Amino acid sequence: MTPHRRRVVASFVLSLDGRVNGPGGECDMGWVVPHATSPTANAHFERVRAATGTVLLGRKNHDGYFGYWPAIADDPNASEGDRVISRWLTDVDKIVFSNTIDASPWANTAVTDRTPVDVVGALRESEGDDIVVLASMSIIHQLLEADLVDRLSITLAPEIAGGGHRLLDDLAPTSWKTTTASLTETGAICMFIDRSR
Repeated sequence: MTPHRRRVVASFVLSLDGRVNGPGGECDMGWVVPHATSPTANAHFERVRAATGTVLLGRKNHDGYFGYWPAIADDPNASEGDRVISRWLTDVDKIVFSNTIDASPWANTAVTDRTPVDVVGALRESEGDDIVVLASMSIIHQLLEADLVDRLSITLAPEIAGGGHRLLDDLAPTSWKTTTASLTETGAICMFIDRSR
């Protein structure tokens, strides 16, 4: 990676059988929550957040995040950690990929109908911090296919989902190196895995 090139990070939770959701479809994520919200997992995600300049979201994730997170900032029943994430998600620059909407009411959000590969190819050469895809699997898969992902931020959950979408099917061979790994309170492993180029 050249010194000026921005790092592209794909952040997601993965089951032992390689799933990113369960057999019930995209919203079958109940097994994810305990492993993604433990203290060690939160500390891992804080490292992701601290280095992020731009967040990439698909339209479905945008709708889900926007429907939940902005209100958490002022919710007295929410944890301080969740309020921090809420404020960060509102403040950070976000790009949403969609062919069905052309604008978002969420602050600091741009919507594009361009492909993730085109947008990320240009963003990588600009000044700024990491470009992070937050669990938007179709975007992650397209960027992996184009070899535009520099780091995987994976929380490997000790769960067999038994069905659901596999992120890493049908990709060309590439080499990676695990640079950090932390065992969480729930038995998950939070890892940064960097592309070997």
